[in-house]
Amino acid sequence: MPEITDISPQVKDKERCNIYIDGRFYCGMKLETVLRNRLKAGEQIEISRLDELQLENERSEALDKGMKHLSVSMKTEKEMRDFLKKKGYVEAVIDFVIEKLTGYGFLNDEEYAKAYIQSNSRKKGRLLLSNELKRRGLQEEEIDTAMESLSGEKEAAAEILKKYMKSKDCSKENLYKAFRYLLSKGFEYETAKDALSDFAQDTEQDNGEDF
Repeated sequence: MPEITDISPQVKDKERCNIYIDGRFYCGMKLETVLRNRLKAGEQIEISRLDELQLENERSEALDKGMKHLSVSMKTEKEMRDFLKKKGYVEAVIDFVIEKLTGYGFLNDEEYAKAYIQSNSRKKGRLLLSNELKRRGLQEEEIDTAMESLSGEKEAAAEILKKYMKSKDCSKENLYKAFRYLLSKGFEYETAKDALSDFAQDTEQDNGEDF
């Protein structure tokens, strides 16, 4: 049977303890809960019992922390799970919080994706936006649906290119670097190519020169 090998106070919150099972960190728990249930190092205990204790005594506090985390900015379900896990909550408590926040409408990955694209579409291309949303835990279908709202990508690429080329001459070397820069910003090959072509034509007209 698993054994509690250590119970130590948390550095940032003296009212909570870290509980270690078989030498490895397992979860955080209120000091009050630890004392009331007489948990101690050297005691053998079922993992399910620890989960029950945390769910029974800390789900409200975990929900409050989740709400405060959301008050700063929107979060995906994965981001919320990662946050609560770092706080030392077990899966049962995390599932409880996710269910509540989703039910309240505070967690919605599809809405998050749309808002993220709207906020970042003037400085990043669809490939980079898609990759960043994947890292935040969104599924392909959710990303594809959100991408339907993406507009003005060509204009965004042109504006980014214009800023990059400011105070630079239109040498082949600088234009190549600008092309690579657009690709690094997540714009597709054809979008970057078209933006570069339009920029070169506009510059040619302004200078009255042939390239």
